[in-house]
Amino acid sequence: MDILKSLLKKSDSKILLIVLDGIGDLPLKNGKTPLESAKTPNLDFLAKKSALGLHIPVDYGITPGSGPGHLGIFGYDPLKINIGRGVLEALGVGIELKETDVAIRGNFATVKYENGIPIVVDRRAGRIPTEENKRLINYLSSHISKIEDAQVILQSGREHRFVVVFRFPYKVSSEVETINDTDPQTIWKPPLKPEGKGEIAEKVSRIAETFSQKVAELLKNEPKANYALLRGFSVRPDLETFEEKFGLKACCIATYPMYKGLASLVGMKIINFEGETIKDEIETLKREWQNFDFFFLHIKKTDSAGEDGNFELKTKIIEEFDRFLPEILALNPSVLCITGDHSTPCILKAHSWHSVPVLIYSPYVLGGTSERFTEREALKGELGIFYAYKLMPLLLAHAGKLKKYGA
Repeated sequence: MDILKSLLKKSDSKILLIVLDGIGDLPLKNGKTPLESAKTPNLDFLAKKSALGLHIPVDYGITPGSGPGHLGIFGYDPLKINIGRGVLEALGVGIELKETDVAIRGNFATVKYENGIPIVVDRRAGRIPTEENKRLINYLSSHISKIEDAQVILQSGREHRFVVVFRFPYKVSSEVETINDTDPQTIWKPPLKPEGKGEIAEKVSRIAETFSQKVAELLKNEPKANYALLRGFSVRPDLETFEEKFGLKACCIATYPMYKGLASLVGMKIINFEGETIKDEIETLKREWQNFDFFFLHIKKTDSAGEDGNFELKTKIIEEFDRFLPEILALNPSVLCITGDHSTPCILKAHSWHSVPVLIYSPYVLGGTSERFTEREALKGELGIFYAYKLMPLLLAHAGKLKKYGA
């Protein structure tokens, strides 16, 4: 993709990338997916005039995490670059990571004890309210400030999510990324013991185990959030910025810290705003429309509904987004792309390897191949099936930001 840099050219065109997180799905109710079940007159109208297709987030058969899923649609090959979830969460909540830091994503969870052994009964502690999360983090912070020679930094995320950073008095290596998650990824099993390969990874594993034990003791009387599961042990990588790579002044409009973190890592400007609804995000988009030439707008709740197996809620969120589409189109973006970072089928209650529908709307599409923005209709589209990291060149081309290659 290095050829792109020699082809980039400036223009006044604006690109809007809307990510409906986990939008891809499988038939569950009446042989339909949530996209197929949803009443989406505006998306249907747009689909008829757009180029549709499906993207493969990472590679055939590989189920992506949110990090690789977004890296791909941002134009970075996720098989060559893998960013730990802890780093993304930490950046998303505003922690400025140093080369001495190990960042970890935490989930408050519910466990019950059998013969003194914790058994996970809810990996997300019932998605406790964010205010409850803040109370717990303040309490833990006042009791856990240092373990061995590592300073412990805690920061609330949203609902059950939080970030813990172990800050050492020396630089740490990427070998810490060999440490496994303590989340067993299912209920009715005990948390896993953190283990990694290498001297520093073994030390961080030991500190993480001590941290988990301290949290369990401090929270033992909490009705829901009485344990912490740790995920994504990671250090901050060096990445070429979005502007360096594509020549775009880009911003991020998102409500969840992790997606802000990923956008921050590639150099997008994080737009802070009040509220958490789709309406709040659209109003923010309107306010910022003159200030950037690339906009990443992230909608989370489609993914959350899929992970909960809530087909009706996922359908409802899609319909809610559809109602705001006329306001988005009124901004007259040069290129509008609607897609997801991965599929989250309700039947699986988890991310999956399935390809993800893509819609590109611009004056320069064939169009007329698909009737709706759905998985099956996307198969009929002119874009075909392609790797996600090929999306950005398509958006640049549609926006008139690429010169001709060769004589």
